[in-house]
Amino acid sequence: MIEIAVILALPFSAGALLALWGARKWAAEFNIAASFATFVAAAALTARVISEGPLLAFDRLFFVDAFNVFLVALTAFVGCTTAVFSRPYMRIEEAHGRLTPPRLRLYHSMYQVFVGAMLVALLTNNMGILWVAMEAATLATVLLVSLYRTPASLEAAWKYFILCGVGIAQALFGTILLYFAAERVLGAEGGALLWTELNQVKSQLEPTVLSLSFVFLLVGYGTKVGLVPLHNWLPDAHAEGPTPVSAVLSGLLLNVALYAVVRCKVLVDGSLETVFAGKLMMGFGLLSVVTSAFFLMRQKDVKRLFAYSSIEHMGIITFAFGMGGAVASFAGLLHMTVHSLTKSAIFYTVGHAAQKTGTQLIANIRGLIQVSPTIGWGLTLGCLAILGMPPFGVFASEFLILTTAMRDQPWATPFLLGALGVAFAAVFSKVQPMVFGDTNAKRLPHPPSMLPVFLHMALVLMLGLWIPPYLAEWYRQAAQMIG
Repeated sequence: MIEIAVILALPFSAGALLALWGARKWAAEFNIAASFATFVAAAALTARVISEGPLLAFDRLFFVDAFNVFLVALTAFVGCTTAVFSRPYMRIEEAHGRLTPPRLRLYHSMYQVFVGAMLVALLTNNMGILWVAMEAATLATVLLVSLYRTPASLEAAWKYFILCGVGIAQALFGTILLYFAAERVLGAEGGALLWTELNQVKSQLEPTVLSLSFVFLLVGYGTKVGLVPLHNWLPDAHAEGPTPVSAVLSGLLLNVALYAVVRCKVLVDGSLETVFAGKLMMGFGLLSVVTSAFFLMRQKDVKRLFAYSSIEHMGIITFAFGMGGAVASFAGLLHMTVHSLTKSAIFYTVGHAAQKTGTQLIANIRGLIQVSPTIGWGLTLGCLAILGMPPFGVFASEFLILTTAMRDQPWATPFLLGALGVAFAAVFSKVQPMVFGDTNAKRLPHPPSMLPVFLHMALVLMLGLWIPPYLAEWYRQAAQMIG
């Protein structure tokens, strides 16, 4: 499986090289080239899965199926476009004196390590390696969040490290309990942590132990997802870290953590044959949606605003997977895709807007449509998309989730509709004057990179109007597996 080997080797090799030469003038271009090569390898793996179906590789250590193949491609794609965006962004930060060459070297190297860790988490068949990869991603992002070395960024990184460290410890205990349940059936040498083996014998696993394991895994990985009340690290990390880091945190890391939760849910559902796991996920998801919607109204920092929006949307996706069923799971997978594309595009525009005005305070960002029409229209389109306006893909996924909730969980529908209405009013009322108000902002020393923004928005628009047949088939297959 040369494609998997290349996907996994490229980011870590590039990270090692950039740790040595990441401060050179060509480091940003090398970062883009490495990210693009990873995306090409992911596209090749995608094509192979289209033609051959699910694949096992390297003595069953890595596994590709309908559920993770599109997430691998999405992670590599957003990693590549974020690298393109970060080239002018980080140069502007250096020109403003916020970054030094050693910190640029740290940024470029840790960015590649972070992407590599997420790809390992998605591709591994071993639940233990999945935990290790999530911990590696945590450590890499701690260094990225604290890149500016300001008191606020150091506090945000420390809070992120402590909260996610405690969460990942809970996930470790859940993984140990999962092994304890599986070892009785598969034996110590029978691949007791291999997900494909566990999935085949899930009906034979001890239900009580697996229930307890899922609680710890949900709390542990749910901390990384940003589910309320485990979300406190997320707004600070987004607000104080560099904007490219905010984009990959919201667009990629949250997806990977939720992917881990859903993999575990499949095993628990097969063992218990009840909706225990689904009810837990619906509860956490709905609490996240409602709480974040009201927090949106209080935000004064634009990056914190969209960080809470990420909590809201991860809550919607978690609720959808908790409901289960073909339509809800299909909608959850679609929402993961379109949220990742849309939210990363929004952070690209917000990053350049903050650089143009010299502030992240919403009240001080005005008239983006006058200063830079591309940034103004990019932020407008991104906000309309993330708020669920048709014909963007977020509308399609939210419509499917809401209609399924009306049929299967009618008690939850008023909470969802109310929270979405509050979130719409909060975000739109804050973004509208940012785009169309009066301003005296100056031009940037380097032209902003807006190609990733409009590329992402074009894909989100396409997914609202038409889903490619093979992608729709993957969604259907993954939805059937999730249940």
